[in-house]
Amino acid sequence: MNLLDKLQILADSAKYDVSCSSSGSNRSNRPGGIGNASLPGICHSWSDDGRCISLLKLLFTNVCIYDCKYCVNRSSNDIRRASFTPDELCELTIQFYRRNYIEGLFLSSAVVKSPDYTMELMIRTLKKLRHEYRFNGYIHIKSIPGADMRLVYEAGLLADRMSINIELPSAAGLKLLAPQKEPVAILKPMDFIRERIEESRELVLYKGSQSFVPAGQTTQLIVGATRDSDLKILHLSEHLYSRYQLKRVYYSAYVPVNEDENLPSVHTGPPLLREHRIYQADWLLRFYGFKAHELLDEGHPNFDAHLDPKCDWALRHLDQFPVEINKAPLEMLMRVPGIGHRMASRIVRARRVGPLTFEDLKRMRVVLKRARYFITCNGRYYGGVDLDAGLLYPLLADKADKKVMAGQISLFG
Repeated sequence: MNLLDKLQILADSAKYDVSCSSSGSNRSNRPGGIGNASLPGICHSWSDDGRCISLLKLLFTNVCIYDCKYCVNRSSNDIRRASFTPDELCELTIQFYRRNYIEGLFLSSAVVKSPDYTMELMIRTLKKLRHEYRFNGYIHIKSIPGADMRLVYEAGLLADRMSINIELPSAAGLKLLAPQKEPVAILKPMDFIRERIEESRELVLYKGSQSFVPAGQTTQLIVGATRDSDLKILHLSEHLYSRYQLKRVYYSAYVPVNEDENLPSVHTGPPLLREHRIYQADWLLRFYGFKAHELLDEGHPNFDAHLDPKCDWALRHLDQFPVEINKAPLEMLMRVPGIGHRMASRIVRARRVGPLTFEDLKRMRVVLKRARYFITCNGRYYGGVDLDAGLLYPLLADKADKKVMAGQISLFG
């Protein structure tokens, strides 16, 4: 098989893995080398669905010993198979980089022969890139669950970022759809990587010390392959952020590619709107001080498709509104629909000079289309309707939900 055919097969096989990001590394170029990864991240662009497109994103191989029911590369599927050699993959990366097509490499793989054997092949590739080709650009590698920790450590010294994909939100789901995989094989290396990252940061002041995964680790969850609720997914994400200090949890709407009684029908499209709502909620967990149990509970385990998670929460907690824009603390301002972190900070700074009016908020470009129902300015309410969930719901509901379901919303628009 020629190299172009391999590239087409293995690039197509990699499209289902979304846990790639190119920020957070400061690996600088050296004399005689090529490539550079700057502190705020390499130069990149984003597709309409929010995925990074500046990395050469490939599988090392799609030959797999596992038969995960949700995966297009499962061993029982009759698909075209291919594998790179370390030399082929290095030459591809360098040629793409020299032509200014990419700024870095995202390397994942199916599991060929064994987790250790697969990791050894990927490490050989990274060593060639770093030491023989002297490539100093950004590299993100997906660690293979079940691989020896010594191999994980060796890979971490060569890569900028690592990810170990949890894939499914519960152990029950993993047992049902991927019975050959064990949760401990995923969580144990996550803990190992976290510990090594912390050690590396402590040793960074020592001359000659090597940085370990300087851009941190990430993971991916598939949304919609199992019957796990949004509440279950959010609780898991919250735990992953606090326990393993992950940089990101990525969510991937399940794309039906296989027929199986335990999977959604291949005739149903991927739940893109649900994925988008979970991404919005993830943002609230990370930057707005929300907890998973605040956003959802057993009586309300899934997000409303027509409301963004902050509006959904606000309508169920109207006892906390309206808030006075000139007195509310920053933490409460950030919980007002239509007011983000940056705008809340601007309001706090501006009101030190004098009381803010509704017209002032307009000039500051607060999203009053939503915020007006949850605030007062100098004691005056500008919502125009009673603070009632039944009255506010149709005013806040997303009128563009049909468009969202037809194509994923950009997270960066």
